[in-house]
Amino acid sequence: MLPPGADALGLPQDKIKAVHYYGNAVDAGGRGGQPMVNQSTNVVIIETESGLRGIGEGGEPRTMEECASMMIGLDPFRIDSHWQRMMRGMHYTAGREKLHSLGGLDLALWDLKGKALGVPLYQLLSGKSRNYIECYSTAFPRPSQGATIEETARACREAGFRVYRHATDVGGGREVDRFALVRRMYNDCLAMQKGAGDGGWALDFHTEFDPPDAIRLCTMIEQADLQPYFIEDLIRSENIDAYKTLRERTRVPIAMGEQLGYKWDINRLVENQLIDYVRTSLPNVGGITEYMKVIGMAETHYVGMIPHFTSPIAEAALVHCLTACSVPALMEILGNGSRTWPYLPKTYDFKNGKMWPNERPGLGVEVDVTKLKKIGEYNVYRAGMLLNQRPDGSYTQW
Repeated sequence: MLPPGADALGLPQDKIKAVHYYGNAVDAGGRGGQPMVNQSTNVVIIETESGLRGIGEGGEPRTMEECASMMIGLDPFRIDSHWQRMMRGMHYTAGREKLHSLGGLDLALWDLKGKALGVPLYQLLSGKSRNYIECYSTAFPRPSQGATIEETARACREAGFRVYRHATDVGGGREVDRFALVRRMYNDCLAMQKGAGDGGWALDFHTEFDPPDAIRLCTMIEQADLQPYFIEDLIRSENIDAYKTLRERTRVPIAMGEQLGYKWDINRLVENQLIDYVRTSLPNVGGITEYMKVIGMAETHYVGMIPHFTSPIAEAALVHCLTACSVPALMEILGNGSRTWPYLPKTYDFKNGKMWPNERPGLGVEVDVTKLKKIGEYNVYRAGMLLNQRPDGSYTQW
């Protein structure tokens, strides 16, 4: 038996044998039929020659095959090396759809490494920096039929959630009177402030407003001395430089980024302190490898992390990432957090409105693949474009 490599001391010599890919019939919110959120909940499993299996989530078949094929027969423990090859190993670097597949595989690689060492993922990322992660609820159930927003916000806080989240798309139709919507949301903010108190509520503008209306509502919130934990997605996300204008004209805490991907999508927002919280998430950024780099960038500029909810395995991974850092952080939970998934005997540990790190190896997730449909198996190596390397072995470019 060969001794372990210096870059993976204590890990066994191993190679990636195959990548198995399973389809899921529901979207990230558990809805079948026509998914509302085009967030993949497909499950990916990396199998090694020694029999280790790492679990990840995300992506779609074509880009999954392209990324997975680049790893067959290689060392599963050189995670950043795989990330660079999957990201840059074709003429066109990964767009957001491919980044999603790459991210799902990256989750599986980290899960596999944790299992190989018999430790939970957060231990590999630097250990605990917090005991639990506070959460906010999206679509918290009304405590009684006909309950008001004030009463629902209060019940959410009493259930242990740090924040009750409301949104501009709640209670209205598809035809929007912008002036009426601003007024209605302002009144809802008054109710949430009364029910949840300072920092106990948040409002998602849902990218629905144009800048003048977003600024007007933020100004109304400020002038009334209301105290939201954050205001989310004030305008559309395509032109991030528009947040320069918003930042100049409002002082509400801004959270943004759920529609964005890797660090190059978010860096100007963070470095110019145009936002207070980063909303990018897993696996969308390109997995845990990239997410920890985003956290490091955010910490440098005193920006917190409030990742968008995505899907259950990715949520389990987020718990580990946020456990291992000390930036201000919140996680998003749908409803009261009681939902389960038939194909996941174990996912994340949620109780009393909070996410708790667990001691299970890797991500701490178990999958019953008999409840899923296999949509791909990749066991043939395809290099893509061969990347050049520096003398030390690190990649430059093709």
